[in-house]
Amino acid sequence: MLKTTGFVGRRDFLKAGATFLTASSAALPATLTAKGASAAPKIPDNMLYPGVEDEAYGSPSPHEAGNVRKIFPQNEKSTLTASFTPLHTQKGIITPSGLHFGAHHSGVPEIDPEMHELFIHGMTDRPLKFTASDLMRYPLSGGINFLECGGNSAPQGYYPEAQPMPLQYLHGLVSGSEWIGVPVKLLLQEAGLNPKAKWVIAEGADAGFLARSIPLQKLLDDAIIALYQNGERLRPAQGYPMRLFLPGWEGNTSIKWLRRLEVTDRPAYTREESRHYSETLADGSIEGFSMYMGVKSVITHPSAGQVLPDKGYYQVNGLAWSGFGKISRVEVSDDGGKNWVPAELEGPVLNKSLTRFTLPWRWDGSPVRLQSRAFDEWDNVQPTHEAWKSRYFEGSRNHYNAIQTWYIDAQGTVSNVF
Repeated sequence: MLKTTGFVGRRDFLKAGATFLTASSAALPATLTAKGASAAPKIPDNMLYPGVEDEAYGSPSPHEAGNVRKIFPQNEKSTLTASFTPLHTQKGIITPSGLHFGAHHSGVPEIDPEMHELFIHGMTDRPLKFTASDLMRYPLSGGINFLECGGNSAPQGYYPEAQPMPLQYLHGLVSGSEWIGVPVKLLLQEAGLNPKAKWVIAEGADAGFLARSIPLQKLLDDAIIALYQNGERLRPAQGYPMRLFLPGWEGNTSIKWLRRLEVTDRPAYTREESRHYSETLADGSIEGFSMYMGVKSVITHPSAGQVLPDKGYYQVNGLAWSGFGKISRVEVSDDGGKNWVPAELEGPVLNKSLTRFTLPWRWDGSPVRLQSRAFDEWDNVQPTHEAWKSRYFEGSRNHYNAIQTWYIDAQGTVSNVF
């Protein structure tokens, strides 16, 4: 039987924190807790000997060796692979570059940055080509944005029953980074656009020739040729030496290893956009070029794959994002959506970026269904699982952005449910 537990105000939660400190003192040695005790704690070995030299390129602590992406091959007959970000360990809104998700149709190519060239041609006054060094001479811009695979959360849409998967596999194809590069608008203006131009075909230099048709207006807005991620040059898995980056749009449109931008007056209907990235609606019609990633949120703690060790106070926290703009608010429920409580948005709240939300919560040990739902500045709201399923044809898997429900049983085990 489900029972509503309780969210608490931040001030009340901080008051309760004093009980944690009081309780923890029982675990201290008696010599330290006894009145007037003078014994000093033993000096650990790491304070007695010099440590090792630092590395030229820093590495995480070996004690964090388990904090890694999970690599999932599609099947033996496919070159498509995906690496899932461990959202359950992430704090803040920046994903370390080494933990950023990846989706690769034909593996990660090895590319010499000075041999690689970007061509801009088609309906232009003049064709242009650039190396990475050429692009470095242009003004750079960018910002902190999320990137999400169009197939993120695919098991939630594809299967008729909730799968016993942890958060990382269910929603780990989304990450947040600072992306810096050359505004595409500058390069297109230099090439000179034909007044009849409306689309641009972007093609990557991988063995799969991944290509997508992009409306010209998007490229003249906030698109960049990304050269840097999180303060350093792009990593090979993120498109080194250059990638297209389209804030807020499905990840496969941000073509990695970008080699060609062909300006045209119509879309190309490439293999990817005709087969993999078109959605079948409930009435059987096809929705193509569904570029924007919808408003979405997920509670990262507690989440599937975790166990609450005991009843008491916890800090519910998670991530929210929208391809249309800023997150305006996030609400949390612990009774399966019957009642909703506003969560606190941690700053900064940025445009088309991951946004961290948090809320103090007291679990009394009863089974609960924990949910979050996000709203963006355009009043888009995260749909229920039922509403999302009613929109798409059975077995659809792309653009899943429905409310995620975590079931916590009386033993504190968290699992995925609809």
